[in-house]
Amino acid sequence: MKHPASARTAAQQRTCLIVEDSDFDREKMTRVLNRTMGKIHVEVATTLRSARLALSNAEVSLILLDNNLPDGLGANFALELSLNARLSGIPVILVSDWPSPFMWEKAASAGVLYVLNKGEFDARYVHAALKMGSTRRNKLNLAH
Repeated sequence: MKHPASARTAAQQRTCLIVEDSDFDREKMTRVLNRTMGKIHVEVATTLRSARLALSNAEVSLILLDNNLPDGLGANFALELSLNARLSGIPVILVSDWPSPFMWEKAASAGVLYVLNKGEFDARYVHAALKMGSTRRNKLNLAH
């Protein structure tokens, strides 16, 4: 007999980490995820420090990352993630009020999948990122 937790679907097992200090923007992203992804679990971090803690405590399938946070820049955090073997396979979408050319350059070198203005953020980017992330993780797992 299967344990109920093992019978969950892949969508139910997915976790999205939203790293955003604005209550309004966190709520908007959470609504988009819940409306389009169904049972995706959402973790929230309001600082890079709390994002690091969340990543050490949970298996994350996707990161939605603001660039301007109280304790640093999301683009720098994305670079940090790209250098960590355990975390580099997690798809990252950088969602910012004012994407700058410098931010785009850092995001590209960190392997960020999308850089979006907060007004552009919607479910199609989430679906594409999760699809790419699953493919990327599967390829990484096959190499080991």
